[in-house]
Amino acid sequence: MVLKDDNSEKSIKLFISIGLDEKTARNTINNNKVTANLTAVIHEAAVTDGCDRNTGNLLYSVATKFPTNALVHRPTLLKYIVNSKIKTPAQLEAAFAFFASTGPEDFKLNEFEEACGVGIEVSPEDIEKAVKGIFEENKKTILEQRYRTNVGELFGHVRKSLPWADPKIVKKLIDEKMYELLGEKTAADNEKPTKKKEKKEKPAKVEEKKAVVETTAEPSEEELNPYTIFPQPEQNFMVHTEVFFSDGSILRCSNTKEVLDKHLKVTGGKVYTRFPPEPNGYLHIGHAKAMFVDFGLAKERGGCCYLRYDDTNPEAEKEEYINHIEEIVKWMGWEPFKITYTSDYFQELYDLAVELIRRGHAYVDHQTADEIKEYREKKMNSPWRDRPIEESLKLFDEMRRGIIEEGKATLRMKQDMQSDNFNMYDLIAYRIKFAPHPKAGDKWCIYPSYDYAHCTVDSLENITHSLCTLEFETRRASYYWLLHSLSLYMPYVWEYSRLNVTNTVMSKRKLNYIVTNKYVDGWDDPRLLTLSGLRRRGVTSTAINAFVRGIGITRSDGSMIHVSRLEHHIREELNKTAPRTMVVLNPLKVVITNLESDKLIELDAKRWPDAQNDDPSAFYKVPFSRVVYIDQSDFRMKDSKDYYGLAPGKSVLLRYAFPIKCTNVVFADDNETVREIHAEYDPEKKSKPKGVLHWVAESSPGEEPIKVEVRLFEKLFNSENPAELNDAWLTDINPNSKMVISGAYAVSTLKDAAVGDRFQFERLGYYAVDKDSEPGKLVFNRTVTLRDSYGKGGK
Repeated sequence: MVLKDDNSEKSIKLFISIGLDEKTARNTINNNKVTANLTAVIHEAAVTDGCDRNTGNLLYSVATKFPTNALVHRPTLLKYIVNSKIKTPAQLEAAFAFFASTGPEDFKLNEFEEACGVGIEVSPEDIEKAVKGIFEENKKTILEQRYRTNVGELFGHVRKSLPWADPKIVKKLIDEKMYELLGEKTAADNEKPTKKKEKKEKPAKVEEKKAVVETTAEPSEEELNPYTIFPQPEQNFMVHTEVFFSDGSILRCSNTKEVLDKHLKVTGGKVYTRFPPEPNGYLHIGHAKAMFVDFGLAKERGGCCYLRYDDTNPEAEKEEYINHIEEIVKWMGWEPFKITYTSDYFQELYDLAVELIRRGHAYVDHQTADEIKEYREKKMNSPWRDRPIEESLKLFDEMRRGIIEEGKATLRMKQDMQSDNFNMYDLIAYRIKFAPHPKAGDKWCIYPSYDYAHCTVDSLENITHSLCTLEFETRRASYYWLLHSLSLYMPYVWEYSRLNVTNTVMSKRKLNYIVTNKYVDGWDDPRLLTLSGLRRRGVTSTAINAFVRGIGITRSDGSMIHVSRLEHHIREELNKTAPRTMVVLNPLKVVITNLESDKLIELDAKRWPDAQNDDPSAFYKVPFSRVVYIDQSDFRMKDSKDYYGLAPGKSVLLRYAFPIKCTNVVFADDNETVREIHAEYDPEKKSKPKGVLHWVAESSPGEEPIKVEVRLFEKLFNSENPAELNDAWLTDINPNSKMVISGAYAVSTLKDAAVGDRFQFERLGYYAVDKDSEPGKLVFNRTVTLRDSYGKGGK
């Protein structure tokens, strides 16, 4: 429900007073949840009389992105913002990461301030010194590559050493240093590289560069219904879009009553959506958002969602990808109404293309790809644009019959070469490709383009809501132009922000590159944010959908979402569903000297922290024997007040067991490496040590515990946005993103764990059984740590 006009104007006035421009303020009040959040934040911050624009932008970010699991701490953050202790988007993002990991628990202010760079002032002199050092380290490369040097990589080096530095000053000093070292650009510097050009993905906007707009972080995600923004199918008679032509005319796109009535009769007034992936790779977390929008809207309205394969490029598609997509869609919890392929409609698409020519809206063109590009840049018509309709019909038929060579002709839509929208520059509708199609076989040697087929099949399938990401917004004019030109039913088109997550790449081209070139171990490598990689890592579809729901589906600027937000939802899910167990990663032998060598004590350990004593299934048995193992990191030779592990003469509690006290340390031959520890246990549990350790014991005298392999994963890329590094993105891969521990010890109850089973290893994190496991050799992947240290440990 939209707020009443008087309240709306009051809200707009309040939002403008904190520095938002009027357009952003008016967009904000269209979302009641964001309006309520922002109003509450302004009052909590005590700035109802207004504030400067920078503070206002930070407050807007708090209203839309503050972690919902830590709302109790929001007033603390607002004080830091209003008092200018947190004054940059980088600091604010660090604060979000800190609170996402802290949740509602108490925290130490000094740790918070350290994580957010509070009080750290980076002077221009400091930045200049860092820039100078980076240039000295890379001088040889810069002199070789000159102005082709990847400036983004240099920028990244400075940001790693000075994360709180002003990015504008960093960029300015780098540019000045480049000029100082290289002088004016030469003719050679301006020459384009001769290597084959590749289409570059547009890097996601970094939230530090501008105010965040319309990203949702709701107080109660369970109560949120993000689909209320979409109209009902019977409202699809209103003007969708206005297409402005260079001659001054305007096309106002809408369905006639006759067309809409015919559509509603076929659909019964239900919502029809489609999820249309191209089968040229594995789906990633960005596709999870698309599924949430497409399938979710249909489910919420009691409608239908197609799984439609956009299979118009026969050279890039594989049966493997088709099978994967269908399987992963179902794993994500979605059930397609029907599975279709664009190739199912090849005949209808061809017939409509013929009709488009007959109506004077398409022509056969003989320009090469380079010539088409040149003419588009100059806004010039093709020499063949005005050829007779009959001639284009004849040539298009020859294209279909394979008479014309590949690359010698295309069918182009006659749109508007002088338009301000480059997606109206006579887009290609058909091209010749002498390649068999995985589904259609050898029947066709001409294939429709995305721009021609996508909207047409939407209409043929009676889609009510055609939903896509914002990079397709400029294609909306072409979408409606084509349907109008063919007098076809027009779906309602709406674009939403693309999901970009830090420390990874989402481009299928880049994912395919690192998979095929063995930078990772396949499409389901647990370090990738492919859905199969996340599943193998132990992430549930429920957690992924909760993450997507939490960030919303509004039209924001596509800013980066910190990976800690995803990890928060993963922990929240696994905390409820993963039983507890004990595994020691780096075992250190402890001999209990006051326990008989043949004695074995069977103890109860909790599978769940809130286990009730009268529920046997909530417990598992662990043996306590003369030889137990603790982690090497839990022992020190020198004790300290803030250390809760074991040390000579010190006691700790072995979880679910007894207190033990270190009485002796046995060293290896080098007299430095600790080989084993001798300790005495307290069978009466009279001592009450503060430290509690996890452990694993020999199941019987002389028989070592179950040995398992544990794989620890870190972020695949060091930079939060590797796409910004352009051609140097591969150099940003973290060489330490995977660590394999082959000699970990586990409690005996884990021996029957199956692939996909998830556990919480006490004090360590959440882990899942990997598909590489074999009988007698279990392999575990770390899904996520118990607490997020990323925001606190810097970049």
